[in-house]
Amino acid sequence: MAISSLDVDVLVIGRSCVDYLYVVDSYPPEDRKIAVAEHLVEAGGQGSTAACCVARLGGRVRFIGSVGDDDAGRFCLDRLADFGVPTDLVKIIPGGRTPTAAIVIAGGGSRTIFYEPSALPKPVVDDLLMSHAAAAPVILLDPQATYLAPMLGAAQHGLIVYDCERRREGLEDMMAAADYFIPSAEFFLTDSDGGAEITLFDRALDFRTHVTGELIVTDGPRGAAWFTGKEIITAAPPPETVKDTTGAGDNFHAAFALGLARGLPREELLAFAVAVATLSCRAYGGRRGIPSWDEALSASRRCDVRHIL
Repeated sequence: MAISSLDVDVLVIGRSCVDYLYVVDSYPPEDRKIAVAEHLVEAGGQGSTAACCVARLGGRVRFIGSVGDDDAGRFCLDRLADFGVPTDLVKIIPGGRTPTAAIVIAGGGSRTIFYEPSALPKPVVDDLLMSHAAAAPVILLDPQATYLAPMLGAAQHGLIVYDCERRREGLEDMMAAADYFIPSAEFFLTDSDGGAEITLFDRALDFRTHVTGELIVTDGPRGAAWFTGKEIITAAPPPETVKDTTGAGDNFHAAFALGLARGLPREELLAFAVAVATLSCRAYGGRRGIPSWDEALSASRRCDVRHIL
């Protein structure tokens, strides 16, 4: 049965692509050959993977995005359907090329991504999109949807969770519009500090003053930190064997958005999102390791949550 716009926990807007994953023992130096231990194909894209995560966690989700009318696009649609994500709001572009990414996974789960920027048209801001945005309690925007900030900022809608990847056009508008602005630690490491030693916390605390909503920073194996303005809440991940970190950030944002929609308290919400991201790293590809809601909630209780004044 199709999910109506009024029967949704999270509306996700963003990117779809196809990931080609190659597992190797170690990343080779330039101009060398290395054997591939394992190879698999999985659908990817921040928004598309996040939508699958919300569905796997038992949430009601709608996804707005675009794919081409090629084999890659059909594969993306099939994988959304496999997770129970409705695809009726995904625009199929005649003659469009669905982007792909090549991902090399080295020992310890670290990965290097070679991605193809999408040339597909962005979703049109029309009455349909805005009606879904108005009906959803939480809207998750991936980096490709940054351009929506001015339109959403001037309309009635649910809480906006923004997956911040890097600095791009429209980011200042999103800093003002998002209720929950969530970059990774790498976002701050691209800033010039004039040669001074500035910690991640210092950078984030300074940036916090420029964000209208809440600031949460993901930090890979160290978990995540919530900069509340009065204190910093950190959540370190539960013990888990990491095979592949592909999609971990996407799954963090998805879990955060769904936990927010379900009213989890702040500390539990942060730990829950960290647990989902961590458990998603136990399998290759961004989707195969996503846990159920109960499994993630159990793992979240093993997160080390601390308050820093």
